[in-house]
Amino acid sequence: MILGIGTDLANIERVGRTLERFGDRFRNRVFTEVEQRKAERRADVAGTYAKRWAAKEACSKALGTGLRMGIAWKDMAVANLATGQPVMHLTGWAAERLAAMTPPGHEAIVHVSLTDDHPWAQAFVVIEARPVARQGG
Repeated sequence: MILGIGTDLANIERVGRTLERFGDRFRNRVFTEVEQRKAERRADVAGTYAKRWAAKEACSKALGTGLRMGIAWKDMAVANLATGQPVMHLTGWAAERLAAMTPPGHEAIVHVSLTDDHPWAQAFVVIEARPVARQGG
């Protein structure tokens, strides 16, 4: 079953200007070390950050909170599988919120999709609850 859906559209140029103006202060407030390492290795640094910004916004919407109620930017982080597929990792209050909205007997899976077409970066997040397989019998 679907527990939540969120989407966000971020302007890459705006994120680039924010990076120029606030630098590490912005990076360290919003992005995890893993996200920063990934972005700084890419040819399109601002685009990579913009996609992750959009993913955090979309995830907060899928959680039903937006960026309020104690959720922190770093509570939602984007990493990539070896295949390149993006994945969301939730910690802190975001993980607590996810656990609270997941029905008993289910596990939550957070799906994320990222795309960009300059000057726009977009993210979709879908939170799914799947029944946990019963063991024994």
